[in-house]
Amino acid sequence: MFCDLAETGSFTKAAQINGVTQSAVSQQVSSLERIFKSLLIERSKKNLRLTREGQLLYDYSKQIIQIYEALFAKLQEIKQVVSGTVRVSTIYSIGLHELPSYLKKFLKTYPSVNVHVEYRRSNQVYEDVLSNAADLGIVAYPARHPRLELVPLHKDDLVLICHPEHPLAQRKAIQIKDLDGQNFIAFDRTIPTGKAIDRVLRQHRVRVVQAMEFDNVETVKRAVEINAGVAIVPRSTVVQEVANRTLAQVEIRGPDLHRPIGLIYKKNKVLSPAIKQFIQFLKG
Repeated sequence: MFCDLAETGSFTKAAQINGVTQSAVSQQVSSLERIFKSLLIERSKKNLRLTREGQLLYDYSKQIIQIYEALFAKLQEIKQVVSGTVRVSTIYSIGLHELPSYLKKFLKTYPSVNVHVEYRRSNQVYEDVLSNAADLGIVAYPARHPRLELVPLHKDDLVLICHPEHPLAQRKAIQIKDLDGQNFIAFDRTIPTGKAIDRVLRQHRVRVVQAMEFDNVETVKRAVEINAGVAIVPRSTVVQEVANRTLAQVEIRGPDLHRPIGLIYKKNKVLSPAIKQFIQFLKG
């Protein structure tokens, strides 16, 4: 709990990670300060800072935790036991449309493992992994970070979607330039997928008329279903709507329109047998 507090710099976040109240975290810190007869944290209204004694305690505590986790993982490997909890933080589109099939197979193979999934925005997934709120993160367009390990998984095709009665719906494929002047339902440009699509349109000098902008694929699809415009989305997110014919899917020829998916976890993290097997399932 003390390590979580030191890494997040927040009593609130440390409490959430450990499933306790902020008061309980504060009491634990006070207890440690009594045990070591030292002030460990300097508190202020805006933030908190470790004292020299607090930094020393944090450094050694991390070693103790890593040794314990390594021991526990080795004992499980010797006994060939795969159990425990895997905490996953992922963006909505992956969590809703891609992860379920992997989870179903994984839990059928390892029924004693509990997988806890949180749906988050991309920047929050990185924060969750860095603060130890999650063991693993799954993101699109994964960015390298000095404190994170990155495992590339696969690439998801990006396709055009439109209302079944839209003129483009009658075509099997289009060129990116065919979108010039079209009403466009865009992703928020702070989202990696939105940035990537915007970059491709600029590179090919395609000027769309931005009708709406949303921060998640579900809302984008609903806007296209009412014929408010066309959109470019990951293929995996529209399988059901295309099958039900509430949306039409059109291939885009020309640019390399793929969305890379990657898995992240904290460097030097001890991976339990359950986490290792879950990573293998995702890579497979």
